[in-house]
Amino acid sequence: MLDLHYWPTPNGHKITMFLEETGVPYTLKLVNISKGDQFAPGFLAIAPNNRIPAIVDHAPAIPGGPVSMFESGAMLLYLADKTGKLIPADPRSRWECIQWLFWQMAGLGPMAGQAHHFLHYAPERIAYAIDRYVREAGRLYAVLDHRLRGRDYITGDYSIADIACYPWVQPERQRQDIDEFPELKRWKARIAARPATQRAYEIARKVNAKPSVSDEESRKILFGQDQHTVR
Repeated sequence: MLDLHYWPTPNGHKITMFLEETGVPYTLKLVNISKGDQFAPGFLAIAPNNRIPAIVDHAPAIPGGPVSMFESGAMLLYLADKTGKLIPADPRSRWECIQWLFWQMAGLGPMAGQAHHFLHYAPERIAYAIDRYVREAGRLYAVLDHRLRGRDYITGDYSIADIACYPWVQPERQRQDIDEFPELKRWKARIAARPATQRAYEIARKVNAKPSVSDEESRKILFGQDQHTVR
């Protein structure tokens, strides 16, 4: 019913976490981004930004044939609306959930991603860039830690807001001390213990046990793109 074009990255984890949590049947279609699979014409037809994940829903609830979609936040919202799961039904709570989903897409993901790049992948150590993104990651951790005070999850019940944020909270890779954020630490442990989360990350381990930028060719594919890359 659903094709998931996937590679085990934080954004990829979001969708496997949702699908495993809700039991929606899906077929995994691997897109090895280190080898350039994201530039294949068939993939670009559904994901013109040449990024994973992407989905094709062959049984949508709306007319007009299969629905293809890129952008992980949009996919989470689409799937939550279709299934009626992991998003609040109350309109006020629903918009609260959506705003935290957008917060992850616009803030936590991009800033943590830059921290990852300059800490682990940049060919030279740029102190200003490292300091900039490590500090911003810490600020965003504090925002989420504050939000979680008195709450098990971001909007009360477990939702797509939590699923969106969880894979991007990686203190060991973002030079953060998780003990400085006790509510965030508790939240992260709670989600990690969910069986669906464990299944999603087991899929990731089976697909790519040691994700890394292993050679100069993969570095060029992942980090050397510009306007000439877009076909």
